[in-house]
Amino acid sequence: MRSASAVKRSVRSWWLREAAVGEQPPLPPLTGHRQADVCIVGGGFTGLWTAIRIKERDAVADVVLIERDLCGAGASGRNGGFVMSFWHHFQGLEQVCGSEQALQLAWLSAENVADIGRFCDEHEIDSHYQHDGWFWTATNPSQVGAWDSTIAAIARHGEGPFATVSSEELLARTGSPAHLAGVYEPSCATVQPAMLARGLLRVARERGVEVFERSPMVGLERSRTPLVVSTRRGSIAAERVVIATGAWAGQLRELQRAFVVVASDIVITDAAPFELERIGWRDGAAISDSRLMVDYYRTTPDGRIAFGKGGGRLAYDARIGRSVDAPSPIASQLTKQLRKIYPSFAGVPIVASWNGPIDRTIDGLPFFFALGRPDLLCGAGYSGNGVGPSALGGRILASLTLGLDDEWSRCGLVRAPPPGLPGEPWRYLGGRVVRGAVARKERAEDANRQPGRLDRALAGLAPAGLVPLE
Repeated sequence: MRSASAVKRSVRSWWLREAAVGEQPPLPPLTGHRQADVCIVGGGFTGLWTAIRIKERDAVADVVLIERDLCGAGASGRNGGFVMSFWHHFQGLEQVCGSEQALQLAWLSAENVADIGRFCDEHEIDSHYQHDGWFWTATNPSQVGAWDSTIAAIARHGEGPFATVSSEELLARTGSPAHLAGVYEPSCATVQPAMLARGLLRVARERGVEVFERSPMVGLERSRTPLVVSTRRGSIAAERVVIATGAWAGQLRELQRAFVVVASDIVITDAAPFELERIGWRDGAAISDSRLMVDYYRTTPDGRIAFGKGGGRLAYDARIGRSVDAPSPIASQLTKQLRKIYPSFAGVPIVASWNGPIDRTIDGLPFFFALGRPDLLCGAGYSGNGVGPSALGGRILASLTLGLDDEWSRCGLVRAPPPGLPGEPWRYLGGRVVRGAVARKERAEDANRQPGRLDRALAGLAPAGLVPLE
């Protein structure tokens, strides 16, 4: 257990600090024993959306949520704040769910982005929601056309969510000549993720969800009915339990080979709104390039650039250590890349850096299923695209928890984790080898050199990320 002083020294993300998470007194921890209809473990996006949707469907349900730290302080308060659809993962969806379900989920996920904005308006959540779309770009010649197979697969069904963007328009809207080509997907948005999480916490509590912070699950008694969840100072006997801890769920025996836990790192600049105006990046459009260890970046309403990179350090056996509460160890690398793409920001200071864990599945898609018994449910595996899909996940888990037979409980993402990942130590050792090959391959491509044959072959073994493998 971390001491109070260790918690105080933890480095929160810029988003969490801006949302004043940690400055307000935490909600009391769970003490003693209580009973509930539903116990949700995890106070991030998935857990909070699930709690809210359960109360919408069954207002009298007794729902209790426990969180190991502060709600939103995990991956939900550390990500880039991209609220994305599933359109860029259409090929993966089609392989997992079939064409009909893939199309339905893609359209639902796009509408879900707008629904999150409407939810924030309705409940007066100041999440800095900006519905300005997403640019999928190429920043070196090898990346040009990375989106072609995805667009072609979607077009075979008569749909066209992506718009081709001319080089002139791309420069005008993104403010950087580093983008050689790209396509635009208008359904996407950006948010201040920690403020969204804290807003969801408020709504959940207003609807009667009882929330306990600083209450990590230390035990789960599965051999009896009802299930019993234990924390350090209390326990909950619940008719149904939902595990919504994201990358931290990798410690459960059923999920030990479900995903790889990798780091995502972010730096953020000081505010420079006049410089953004000058270069033409005037809205809240999100941008990603087409590398596997993806570079992703967006602006904030007060004129900052947040610049991140996925596919970082691997966690052995899905163990997430103290490094998650430290500044990014690759902040200088991120700063260099940011200033390469936006050289006019060379004189704008970097004011913060941080990192967070990603639960990356082999196919880049989440899963929702019962852990051996119908009253013990789990959702995880967002693979770097969780802000939007977690709201869909909340609907899926709510339907599964309440035993409903509807479009959510029957959707194609209700499935066991995809197979294909080895156990430890081979997952970690192999992951290190593959990650090194990906890094060398992408450095060679940035330098307009042909990557080595072995590096190309090894890179092809990597799990899908924010941008799917072609």
